[in-house]
Amino acid sequence: MTDYSPPLTGAAQDETLELRPKFNADGLVAAIAQDAASGEVLMLAWMNAEALGATLATGRATYWSRSRGELWVKGETSGHTQDVVEVRVDCDQDAVLLRVSQTGGACHTGRGSCFYRVIGPEGQALSLDGDSD
Repeated sequence: MTDYSPPLTGAAQDETLELRPKFNADGLVAAIAQDAASGEVLMLAWMNAEALGATLATGRATYWSRSRGELWVKGETSGHTQDVVEVRVDCDQDAVLLRVSQTGGACHTGRGSCFYRVIGPEGQALSLDGDSD
């Protein structure tokens, strides 16, 4: 397991150049995968310290499965891999952005992105955005 320095507070956390991820009470941080070429948001998953460390060490997107309680490397069984081009963290380091080169669909449904539903103007109904890649 990778050890990270504890988060700082306030402006010190916002301005530090040290990686000090702010994991939630469950030891997780939100991880957004974005296509490095197109900028499309592909998916949201979770990382613990070990998953973040493995991602940084291998260049392959590695996440924590909350339902299975284990690490998973994206594409290990499906072949729909995410090769990491760049890793960023937000200002207070409680979210990670993975800019990836995606092979195959990012969504478990086979779609290119997990964000394929659009909320209608009334905020009740969903529709498909037409992207079935």
